[in-house]
Amino acid sequence: MTSIAIIGAGPQLGLAIARTFGSRGFDVALISRNPDKLDTLVGTLIAEGVSAAAFPADVLDRDSLTRALKDAAVRFGGIDVLEYSPVGGFDSTVLTTPSTTEPSHVQHEMEFQLYGAIAATQAVLPAMREAGAGTLLFTTGAGSVDHVPQVGNVNAAAAALRNWVINLHKELADTGIQAAHVAIDVSIGTSVIPGFPTAKPEEISPVYWELHTTHRDEAERVFSG
Repeated sequence: MTSIAIIGAGPQLGLAIARTFGSRGFDVALISRNPDKLDTLVGTLIAEGVSAAAFPADVLDRDSLTRALKDAAVRFGGIDVLEYSPVGGFDSTVLTTPSTTEPSHVQHEMEFQLYGAIAATQAVLPAMREAGAGTLLFTTGAGSVDHVPQVGNVNAAAAALRNWVINLHKELADTGIQAAHVAIDVSIGTSVIPGFPTAKPEEISPVYWELHTTHRDEAERVFSG
């Protein structure tokens, strides 16, 4: 069997990615900090015939995140694909322009985006190296590529994650392991910014399948609808 661990599993993109892989025979491990929401998503997937299980963890708690990934690997006999896309809330994320950004505004985002991604990768990469196969996929907004000043602090951390992932892709060349960055340049589901393009999560999730299967030489995809 093959499995995917989705970190930051949400009711939109996370669920769509789970369906994309699950419908092709993958076991699905969903990881996020809200157990109740996870249980709801797992119930939805199981009702659709997808093998899925919940592993609650907070990406800011490195030990918790590592333990969840290890438990998922035990449950499903390993992790073949890791997808990292935690989503912050306005209760924890202060949005700042570059000129008003304090170091603390970036530090939280670095912990949330870059450091969490590094910890997750360290938890699964050794087994992938041993197997000579695996896929590591990391998601940010497109501000990591084409910056938007209104969210300068978030973009700074997202750009750091993007840089790290593309370097990881180059490091892992010829090992059988794919690492790639996905930048999403649309609002998912419904528009939160007037005039900004939107896309359904089901329109975005095939990008992840392609990076895992037919586009393993690509280090990055920008989805713009």
